[in-house]
Amino acid sequence: MTADSPNVSTDRIACASCKHDIDAVARLCPYCGADPRTGTKPVDTQAVLQEMFHPRPAATASESVVEFARHRQGIVIALAVGIVILLLAGLHEYVTRRNARDVSAAAAIPLTEVTDLSNQQDENRQLPLPKMEFQFDGHPQTMRTFVVEPGAITPPEVVAAQQTATAPPAPAAAKPH
Repeated sequence: MTADSPNVSTDRIACASCKHDIDAVARLCPYCGADPRTGTKPVDTQAVLQEMFHPRPAATASESVVEFARHRQGIVIALAVGIVILLLAGLHEYVTRRNARDVSAAAAIPLTEVTDLSNQQDENRQLPLPKMEFQFDGHPQTMRTFVVEPGAITPPEVVAAQQTATAPPAPAAAKPH
């Protein structure tokens, strides 16, 4: 394949107004908007652009800064994080130097007084249950019986155990003396 393709027109002319090399069949120069042969502008392209795309009113300095920050949020956030880190580093350095320079005149407190755990209560000790007050009319066995729902059937093994517990003992055979 060569640089000059047969599909591309090799006819080129220079614009009379801006001297750019453009296609010979162009009626307007794409660079300046003038007629490439005469150099005159048949239509004021700037006026057409102004009419179609209304220009923004002049912004104040603070509005332009806010607009800049809005378009570049990532950079603004990165700068803010950097400034906060620098402020914290400066504060840390200030406190470190002040603590190294200024010594407290107060007596030192032993660490055992601050963290002495021997006089504290055992936090894992189980708390006693509170005393529950309820009325039982002097018969505590009524609180130990179950409430039977109507239509409930007693299991057969429970019935058998109840019958053997209430059955009178068999009379023993009389022994001669």
